[in-house]
Amino acid sequence: MQIILLGAPGAGKGTQAQFISKHLNIPQISTGDMLRTAVAKKTELGLKAKDLMEKGELVPDNLILDLVQDRISETDCANGFLFDGFPRTLEQANALKDRQIKIDCVIEIIVDDKEIIQRMSGRRVHSASGRTYHIKHNPPKQENIDDETGEALIQRPDDNEETVKKRLSIYHEQTYPLVEFYKGLSSKQSSTNYVEISG
Repeated sequence: MQIILLGAPGAGKGTQAQFISKHLNIPQISTGDMLRTAVAKKTELGLKAKDLMEKGELVPDNLILDLVQDRISETDCANGFLFDGFPRTLEQANALKDRQIKIDCVIEIIVDDKEIIQRMSGRRVHSASGRTYHIKHNPPKQENIDDETGEALIQRPDDNEETVKKRLSIYHEQTYPLVEFYKGLSSKQSSTNYVEISG
């Protein structure tokens, strides 16, 4: 099964991707992780990407697509894969289609923006362990204190309300068109199914 998981930041893609990946025994593929691995392994594509990143330039779509094709040809992808955070743009989605990389199902996790802002801005983290709390849904026993160590909890900079609003704005502008693209593909009786799930 070859899956794309879509949804705004904070919709729960990462959490659901882990469940799906484990249930179907397929790897969860994130382009960020893939880039870091290729750079660490010093592959030819990884070295090209590293050079661009060190210059502060964006890694172009054709290089990302080459990395994706390399990654999905590995043996652990024999039963399929789950793309988490890829494709991000219509150009990348069209390039996947042009390269005949088959996608069986696109799953969109739908969560209202107000709920996402509340979820993310209420998140608190214990830096050393990565343990997460939520001031409303999963509060620590003592406000802003980790239950296990007694150390202070922090709010990550990207969980700040203004930052969350900016990330949502970018999502709606750049990534949401993918929803229309894949809905359109699905309605044309292609082999790609499109599913909406409430998050």
